[in-house]
Amino acid sequence: MSLFRTPQVVLFTPDPERAAAFYRGLGFEEVFRTPAEGPPIHVDLVLDGYRLGLASEASTRDDHGLAPVASGQRAAVVLWTDDTRAAYARLQELGARPVKEPSEWLGRLLIAWVEDPDGHLVQVAQVAGTG
Repeated sequence: MSLFRTPQVVLFTPDPERAAAFYRGLGFEEVFRTPAEGPPIHVDLVLDGYRLGLASEASTRDDHGLAPVASGQRAAVVLWTDDTRAAYARLQELGARPVKEPSEWLGRLLIAWVEDPDGHLVQVAQVAGTG
């Protein structure tokens, strides 16, 4: 048995509820939140077995004594798709800020970039020639 299992990425946000609504709009399903009532300090969502956590910046500082980096392009959520152009448009409909329009990369992928409502990068990618 491996020492590690079930990897998850957690993004820091000033507003976990707003961030969760954005990712639910992409098809993620909420599987955990705390507290159960009132504004959440942490929400977990899952899409195709991939777990994404959204943690309150304030809670991360106050509860854990950490100093979350809350600005800049710190990480990227990558979502594979069969239609990068449609996915790029849908992300913007949900409030994402466009960063880079769909373009070919390495002669085999079609990718585009946006920022979610908190400025985290989201990349949509498809194998070129599909869709």
